[in-house]
Amino acid sequence: MRLAFKAGPAEAAVSTKHKTEKGEMSMLKRVLTTIGAIAVAAGMTATVAWSQAQPKDLKWGTPPVGSAGHKALVALSTVLNKEMPEYRISVLPTAGAVATMKGFATKELDGYYGSDVGFEELASDEKRFKGFKAKIERPLVQSFWAQTLEVGLAVKAANKDKYKGWRDFASKRIFTGPLPFDTRAHTERGLNALGVKFNYVQVDLATVGSQLESGALDGTTIYTGSETSPPPWLAEASLATDWAVVNPSAEEIAELKKKGLSVVEVSPTAYKRDIHASKSIQLPFFYGFHVGLNVSEGDVYKMLTIVEKNAEEIAKVDPGLSQIAKDMKGFQARGVEASVEFVPIHPGLAKWMKEKGVWNSAWDSKIAKN
Repeated sequence: MRLAFKAGPAEAAVSTKHKTEKGEMSMLKRVLTTIGAIAVAAGMTATVAWSQAQPKDLKWGTPPVGSAGHKALVALSTVLNKEMPEYRISVLPTAGAVATMKGFATKELDGYYGSDVGFEELASDEKRFKGFKAKIERPLVQSFWAQTLEVGLAVKAANKDKYKGWRDFASKRIFTGPLPFDTRAHTERGLNALGVKFNYVQVDLATVGSQLESGALDGTTIYTGSETSPPPWLAEASLATDWAVVNPSAEEIAELKKKGLSVVEVSPTAYKRDIHASKSIQLPFFYGFHVGLNVSEGDVYKMLTIVEKNAEEIAKVDPGLSQIAKDMKGFQARGVEASVEFVPIHPGLAKWMKEKGVWNSAWDSKIAKN
């Protein structure tokens, strides 16, 4: 016998209430699930946007603080960091330009300070780069020429009458610069071209003036950037001693030119002090701040465009970069010409030069390829 049970009013109310609560809970779960999905999607979008917004770090090597190269890159990086927020350039002082070239080649640095002097030694596997080729993990490429540095020689002013030319430095104690510096290598290029055998003395840059004053040094290298700006360490040395420039003789100048070395006349005003001569005869070479194929063609092109646009402002901060303010495109052509036989050309630099009308089609085969 089957008993039938009919729900009374109270039971019916409870059943209806239960169904309503169950429906509300189901709806709440769907709402929360939808909100969660939206939040996850929004979070993923924000993460992607945050990731895309992060600048790429670019560790750019320079010579030590107080050098012309360090001063120049600080001026350049300030502008590039402002105009290219997609990069974050760090200026990293090293022992010298050669150290930055080696650091880039072994992937410890992302940019370097390189000269035609250094590129020639690397290509020839000699001197400071002897045996280094086997350690290269990525090729060096020329991408931006910033300035010439011009080297000369000086002595304590009280001894200036003892020197009629550079051959008078034979057997003398000379500081031609720190061992890694290209300015040292180029100063010695000049002395070697004249057959001058001297005694190299290594001293700290901060003590050059006092060493010259005391007689521990008979002579020292001096140099300018863009024929206008001496390095900070030389200004410091000038406080410790009164020095005088020693120019090569007319005969020596002719011989230097015959040996393929360029010669320029630097005005005494560049040194903002009495150099005890009407002019300073110095030997120029090219320096640049380079990156490799780790930076794209488009980004190098953009860097060059930004530098050209801001060249006058950059030169006001560092007069050693005044050459690019005067003639950026012509200067790039001169720099490439000086090094094209030793190192490939970045495609971004090639594109920029072609657009500016200073490209030589003979360099087409020298453009670096990935």
